[in-house]
Amino acid sequence: MWSYRLNRRRSGKPNKVARRIATGIAGVGSPGLACDRRQAISAAIAGMGLLIGLRFSLTGSAMAEAPTGTAASGDGRPREIGSGVFVHRGQLGVYTPGNGGDICNTGFVIGADAVAVIDTGGTAAVGRALRDHIRSLTDRPIRYVINTHMHPDHVLGNAAFKADNPAFVGHGKLGAALTARAERYLAFNMQAVGAEAFEGTEIIVPTVAVASSQSIELGGRRLTLTARPTAHTDNDLTIHDSATDILFTGDLIFSGHVPTLDGSIRGWLALLDTLAGQSVKQIVPGHGPAAMPWPDAARPVQRYLGAVAGGVRAAIREGRTMSDAIATVAREEQDQWELFDEFHGRNISAAFAELEWE
Repeated sequence: MWSYRLNRRRSGKPNKVARRIATGIAGVGSPGLACDRRQAISAAIAGMGLLIGLRFSLTGSAMAEAPTGTAASGDGRPREIGSGVFVHRGQLGVYTPGNGGDICNTGFVIGADAVAVIDTGGTAAVGRALRDHIRSLTDRPIRYVINTHMHPDHVLGNAAFKADNPAFVGHGKLGAALTARAERYLAFNMQAVGAEAFEGTEIIVPTVAVASSQSIELGGRRLTLTARPTAHTDNDLTIHDSATDILFTGDLIFSGHVPTLDGSIRGWLALLDTLAGQSVKQIVPGHGPAAMPWPDAARPVQRYLGAVAGGVRAAIREGRTMSDAIATVAREEQDQWELFDEFHGRNISAAFAELEWE
C-alpha cells in the first residue's frame, strides 16, 4: 500500500503554481497575450485539473471570498437508504475550519460477511467519524474501501481505515492521478481546515485497480464496480448494490452544488445519456441528498452541462474569446446552483479548452 503524508510546514501564502495557472487561464484570449493561443489553451487544460482538484481550499486569492457556510448542512449520523446501505450527507461548501472537510457524501454497505466503504470524506477525522458509525452498527470486517474518483473531499479520509487492512479500490487511473497531486492536495487542504483538523490525513492510493468492471462479494449481496470513460474526471467509478438496486455515482451527479468539470464535457454528457437509459431504483450523488430517484437526478446536471457546451460552441463559432465566454455563457443557470460563482468560470474555461479543437 502506497501512501503520502505531508510533513513540511506551509506558509499562509497561496501556492505559486496555482497563482500562475490561474493567471494563465484568465489571460487566455485576452488582448495582447504574448504566447501562442494554442499553447495558452494547452496550459489551461493542464492547469484546470489542479484548480478543480484544489477547488475546496484556495485562499489568499480570488477564492478568499468563498462561502464558509453551507446551503445544506450535513445530516450527522448516516441514513439507511436501503437495507444495509448507509449514506452520510456531507455539507455543500468548500473546505473550511467550520466544516472540517466534511463536504461530500460518504457511505457504506453492510453484507452478511463484510463491509464496503464508499468514499471516506475530506480528512482523516471525517473518515474516523464514518468508521465510528460503522462500528456502532456492526463488528463485521471492513474489507473494502472504494473511492469513486480522485478529488480530495472523497479520498482524504482513507487513512482512518488503514488499521482495518482493507483493499483500497479505485478506477485503474486513480493511483496515477492521486500520486501526481498528492503534495498539492495535502498542502492546500491542510491550510484550509487547519493543521489540527487535518492531523493524520494522508494520500492512500488503490491496492486494487478496476480496469473495466469488477464484482465484490460481501455476503448475500454483490457490489459491481464499473470504471467509466472520462467524464467528471478520467477516473470515475460507479458502484451498484445488487441487493437494493442502488447506484453510487460519485460526482457524476451533483445536486445543489454546481457540477465541476475536471475531465471531458463531451464525455460527461455522453456518459449521462448512457446511464439515464439504465434502470436503477435510486442513486447516491457525490453532493446533495443521500438518495435520489433515477433518472430524474441526472436531468439538472444534463441541463447545466448542455447549456455550457452549447454556449461555448456558439462563442467559438462567433470568434469570441474565452474571457467573454466566461462572462456570458450559461448565466441563466446561476440561480439553480450553490457555489456557482466559485466554479462556473472554470467550467467554462475547461469546456472552451476542450471544444475549441473539436
